Parts: sequence; C-alpha cells; structure tokens
Amino acid sequence: MPSREAAWQLLCEFTQNENLRRHALAVEACLRTYARKLQQDEELWGITGLLHDFDYERWPNTEHSPTSGHPSEGSPILRQHGFPEEAVHAILAHAPYTGVSRTTPLDRTLFACDELSGFLVACALVKPSRSLHDVEPDSVKKKMKDKAFARGVSRDDIRLGAEELGVSLEDHIRTCIEAMRQIAPALGLDGAGQS
Repeated sequence: MPSREAAWQLLCEFTQNENLRRHALAVEACLRTYARKLQQDEELWGITGLLHDFDYERWPNTEHSPTSGHPSEGSPILRQHGFPEEAVHAILAHAPYTGVSRTTPLDRTLFACDELSGFLVACALVKPSRSLHDVEPDSVKKKMKDKAFARGVSRDDIRLGAEELGVSLEDHIRTCIEAMRQIAPALGLDGAGQS
C-alpha cells in the first residue's frame, strides 16, 4: 500500500480547496480513531478517509451519477497508484448513489464519519471560540434538529451511519469530536487567533 505521504500528495494534486483538504483530514482522524477502537488496520483506514473525496473538486457530480463523476472517476486513479481494493470499495460505497453496498466495517465507518465530520466543523464554526474543544454531543444533537443549520448535511445519513456502526448517535458524535480535537490546529478549529 502506498504511504500516507503518497496519499497526501495525491489529495493535494487533485484538491486545491483548503476546506476540502481539511475535510479529508477530519475524516482521516475519525477513521483512525475507529480503527484503533475496532482493532483494524489504522493505516488502511486512515488513508481511505484521507482520500475519500480526493476527486470531488475535479468531478463534483452534483447530479449523483452512479458511474461518472465523484467517486467513480477517482477509483481507477486510486487503483493505478496501488491503493488497495478494500479502500477503493469503501470510497465507492460512501456515496449511496453509486449503488455499491456497504459490506465491510471500513465501508460503514467511512459512510458514518463523512457527513458527521462536516457537521461537527459547522458546529465549531458557530462557537465564539471557533474551537472543537467547545463542541459537545448534546449541542450537536440539538443543532441536528435545526433544519436551517448546515442544511446541506444529511441528518438521515448521520443517524443511519451510527445505526450501521451499531453505536448510539451520542457515542458516535463523541468519538468523532474526540478524534477531530486531536488535529484541531490542522483543521483551523482550535480557537487560536480568536479574540
């Protein structure tokens, strides 16, 4: 399997947008945390999280085509670079419109962490501190009920993700908050520079 550094270089080659890179880092952190919890291959899971949207900027796929655009365009590129089929499958399966079933723990965990990590970023950004350290599961669950807040994030996918993992929504939120707090400076969500 290619190194994490090779995965980062591939992500940066295809993704110029800093927020998309930060999203990749957030999902990577969540997957690494779950890999440790579930005694899985942390490198494989982390790299899968890091690369799950690497082709999104170039082929956004707003029409949700099952065979073209993100993530279908990126799959052959990942294979050419030697990333494992297990990672490619999980990346295809994280987008429900591809029709690829989520059959492995990695598939289900990537799906579960993708939408939630984006929602947690939104929750941190509305805090006066702009810090993940001030985001708690109860406030996240409350924000989920506000349909106007971060309306692009599917609450159904967040709930389904926790259900597929076999954990409570609160535990899933807590796990992802803790994972993302570990890299808060890289996400720009550590409150540094805020007044």
